[in-house]
Amino acid sequence: MRKFIIILSSCFGIGYIPIASGTFASLFAILPYLLIARFNNVKSLLVYLLLVFVFSLIAIWVSNEAEKIFNEKDSHKIVIDEVAGFFLSMVLLPAYNFKYIIAAFFLFRIYDVWKPYPIRSSQELKGGLGVVTDDLIAGFYACFTIHIFVFLNYVLGATFMSQF
Repeated sequence: MRKFIIILSSCFGIGYIPIASGTFASLFAILPYLLIARFNNVKSLLVYLLLVFVFSLIAIWVSNEAEKIFNEKDSHKIVIDEVAGFFLSMVLLPAYNFKYIIAAFFLFRIYDVWKPYPIRSSQELKGGLGVVTDDLIAGFYACFTIHIFVFLNYVLGATFMSQF
């Protein structure tokens, strides 16, 4: 079970990359996202949100157990939380449109590193909940930001954001 926790929490070893393991894990998150992206639409939104919710619960449990194994709070080796956050950043965005995937990736990373309120304070939660919650909030912020741009593009016309 110990090896299973280490493999999952580090996203198959990505967490052991010494520099920018969170960024590499966020890039990795695109692959499993593409497997569940077909549910990321208005018709099957509940299925997608259920998948994200269940994955987030698994990430919380795995992160909690990994903290015990690594004997370190929010160890840089634990990167499964980046995957959960990225999944949330893509809610109701065009599933296989790489412009949105790239935008979500960069915005998610910006919010995850910058940690605006209440992201930083959410890290004070105990165990896996503290590890995962900050990334879920960063994912929500990224998603919200992209939806604001999409809305502004719709309201102001295609010239506002012609690339989207």
